[in-house]
Amino acid sequence: MAGVEQHTIGRRRWLLLGLGHAAQTASCAFLYGIPFLVPAMSEAENLTLGEAGAVVAAPSIGLLLTLIAWGAAADRYGERLIMALGLGLSGALLLVSALGTHSLTVLFAVFVAAGACTASVNAASGRVVMGWFGAHERGMAMGIRQTAQPLGVGVAALALPPLAEPFGFRVAMVFPAAFALVVALLVALLVTDPPRPPKDPSGPAHASPYRTPTLWRLHGASALLVIPQFTVSAFAPIYLVAMHGWSPLAAGWFLAVVQALGALGRLATGYWSDRVASRLRPMRVLAVVSAAVMLLVALGDVSWPWLVVLAIVLAGVITVSDNGLGFTASAELAGLAWAGRAMGAQNTAQNVAAVLTPPLLGLVIGESNYALAFGLVALFPVAAIWLTPVRAEPR
Repeated sequence: MAGVEQHTIGRRRWLLLGLGHAAQTASCAFLYGIPFLVPAMSEAENLTLGEAGAVVAAPSIGLLLTLIAWGAAADRYGERLIMALGLGLSGALLLVSALGTHSLTVLFAVFVAAGACTASVNAASGRVVMGWFGAHERGMAMGIRQTAQPLGVGVAALALPPLAEPFGFRVAMVFPAAFALVVALLVALLVTDPPRPPKDPSGPAHASPYRTPTLWRLHGASALLVIPQFTVSAFAPIYLVAMHGWSPLAAGWFLAVVQALGALGRLATGYWSDRVASRLRPMRVLAVVSAAVMLLVALGDVSWPWLVVLAIVLAGVITVSDNGLGFTASAELAGLAWAGRAMGAQNTAQNVAAVLTPPLLGLVIGESNYALAFGLVALFPVAAIWLTPVRAEPR
């Protein structure tokens, strides 16, 4: 009977992946949707640019502080509970932000808490993929899951400004709140936790995979590879507008298309990793290509406009394509007992790099030193080539 049930659940793994994807999309619609509300928020609350920036950063601060803790909770208590609980609490907090009038301090605190709660989805949805998909299809499945980020941004871009313009940003916050609550309910009702190996109370505890340098090196390499990604996402819009005379609308639509291509790139690299039975060899190849394409962006800045536009398209696709590989490899190298914590640590390292990249690179760019900045960024994936622990990956 247990075998029949296992087979039935195995056939439902794509539904479970879809629910995990929906949870991640709802999370990203909030995390990356706040910038779309800044104009309405600034007008309603009379915020300075610095105050608006603090509100935008608040969810990421909460996320960064709790990723590993939520991963440990998913390892111990299961994916369904952690995803539903965290996403449900996040939705409830966003409803609080939508109701009544709050000071900037209260709004900041609510967004930090909501970001901390929504961090539960990152490791828990990854563990669903890790547990229900075999190694021969896990890369593709994780690539599908990774498309939730651009999809969440797209959903926020389409939904939030049209709500905020006539009704205000507080009414607009009802959308991500309702999105999170509905998906949390679906997760609680429909997600099935992957089977865990039986525990032997008298046996030894699972040893920490962090006693060897393999995972440390993987997290470091992934953090280095995030720097080109966030260089493109943070500076390409202003670069095209300020240096090439594009309108903000044209730059926005252009980069939206690039982001969609990047989502397809994640799927392609996941499929590639399944076919070659390796996550880290493709990841190292992408590090080489990422360094080359950032140098091409730098060359395009000092040569022909058409070349820099082509290079930005290539960079926008290539620099995001390794994300799923590092995330999957973290779980596989850590083992199921430590997968949640390893994926939480992986995301923490990447988010630290993502947070630091725009302000530090902005100091390098100054008024217009884009070519210098893009050339320097190419050094980080070069370092990742060496740091990626390819030989530690089981064949």
